[in-house]
Amino acid sequence: MQVAAAPDPWIFSPAMAAFTATSPNNSQFPFELVRPDLEKVEIAIRGQVRDFDSAVEPYIAYICNTSGKRIRPALAILIGGAAGGVNEDHRKIGVILELIHMATLVHDDIIDGATARRSMPTANAKWGNALAVLLGDALFSHALTLATDFNSIDICRKVGNAAREVCQGEILQTQRRFDLTLSKEDYFRVIEMKTGALFAAATGLAAAVSGLSESEQASLAAYGMKLGTAYQIYDDCLDLVGLEEVVGKTLGTDLAKGKLTLPILNLLESASESQRELINKRILEQEEIDLPQLVGTAAYENALESSVGTALDLLEGCRADLGVLPASEYKDALVQITRFLETLLRKCRN
Repeated sequence: MQVAAAPDPWIFSPAMAAFTATSPNNSQFPFELVRPDLEKVEIAIRGQVRDFDSAVEPYIAYICNTSGKRIRPALAILIGGAAGGVNEDHRKIGVILELIHMATLVHDDIIDGATARRSMPTANAKWGNALAVLLGDALFSHALTLATDFNSIDICRKVGNAAREVCQGEILQTQRRFDLTLSKEDYFRVIEMKTGALFAAATGLAAAVSGLSESEQASLAAYGMKLGTAYQIYDDCLDLVGLEEVVGKTLGTDLAKGKLTLPILNLLESASESQRELINKRILEQEEIDLPQLVGTAAYENALESSVGTALDLLEGCRADLGVLPASEYKDALVQITRFLETLLRKCRN
């Protein structure tokens, strides 16, 4: 079986590359600071395939090569650098959490009926749902096995809790599709589990293996949770306003799948009664909503503005959480990540 080349793991999207070239003071994009360590993580992830049966190995290798922005490993390494120095434990946390993330993507693709990821066929498209489910399960179990290498019940428990939170978030999101009673509190609960949990695990566990105090670990886990939540809100806004040729993925699919995201919840809240009835009807009947007709209306603009504002508040909180770290280029990079996401969010409302 031929294995395709891995995507560049250091950029969120094509827009990231543009930011790198135009960032103030000619500074490097934050992940560039830890590129050597991320390369080691990438090698380690590829190396995990050797732990599987030779008949299973090609399938796992394919998944490892079709996933990849490596955001969670980068966060773990940046925290390690900011907390006194990067070591093998930080990279290992990155590998473990990335395997869990890859497992969730495999299962997500099955649930969504997705046929492509990063311009390559998904596991379910290539081999069917049954095999894809088992491959996701294999990645989950392997990640949990790797966590035992730390010989720390606390770390194993936190990794297991993070994996459970992600799965629960996916269950709740699937359960609440097309549910017009979904509240904003429900939405935040889902995305904190689904996206925030692994970001928080990356930053919190990295702080733990760096030997930081419980309160410092809690602050840095909070940074990861807020960052992951803000990132998901950005992704939800992008689904409405992004350009597919720029973003590099299919957009406008959340509503079609019955996912009520923050912009849509805000829209339903601020829309006129007639607009709300029409949107509700279209959602329940799974009909396409003509979003271009809504663009420019006060309700739509307010919904987007409010969503962006919520994410910007979270990013401000992220920067406050970093107050437990001493000054360093790694801390600056963690701040810069929030600034960059802030820039992308502001573009969503322009």
